[in-house]
Amino acid sequence: MREIIFDTETTGFDPQSGDRMVEIGCIEMIDRVETGNSFHCYYNPQRPMPKSAEEIHGLSDVFLSDKKLFADGAEELLEFLGDANLVAHNAQFDFNFLNAELVLCGKTAISQFRMVDTLAIAKVKHPGAKLSLDALCSRYGIDRSHRVKHGALLDAELLTQLYIELTGGRQIGLGLADDKPAAETKERQPSQKESALRRQFIAPRPHSPSTEELERHAAFMEGIKNPLWAET
Repeated sequence: MREIIFDTETTGFDPQSGDRMVEIGCIEMIDRVETGNSFHCYYNPQRPMPKSAEEIHGLSDVFLSDKKLFADGAEELLEFLGDANLVAHNAQFDFNFLNAELVLCGKTAISQFRMVDTLAIAKVKHPGAKLSLDALCSRYGIDRSHRVKHGALLDAELLTQLYIELTGGRQIGLGLADDKPAAETKERQPSQKESALRRQFIAPRPHSPSTEELERHAAFMEGIKNPLWAET
């Protein structure tokens, strides 16, 4: 199962009032394991950046002035997203901005059925608790010391770890064999320490009783007076 964990940064809170998306960061997971593939892009919003928004993510008008328009990078983004489910924290917010940008450049909006909201998952698991990304990272011991300001790719990386914890932790699945063909799987070589600790093969001992053991058992049974199994 392929999933994309993503986050956006914007000029404000409402795309219907003219706010635009200025950054998106995406992390690819397959069978809830990070693949190492990611997508990250800044966009020129073609409007001034409000000071209140800049204080949150640090993206200024000067920084964004030479970045591409969303319309110029939409196909690249859609190709990366593919048909995977899209995971975000307070996902409706990110979906609204992503779909508003797609519609503005003549693309089809992404179906809400593909949306996975970690905020909704957290509300079920921790009712009444603080459910911001920062608060949940603290709850699950996820290091966010390098998060000085909001950043789409950084927040997506943190959310990837949080999503795994919210949905069962790192120990996932009960499969006893790798479903991938051998040609697609590289065999991992054991380290010297693992090789040293690996148990040596010991042949199984015989389990059938010897003649001497059978004789001793028979003598023991004869010494039992009035056994229940002898009653008729």
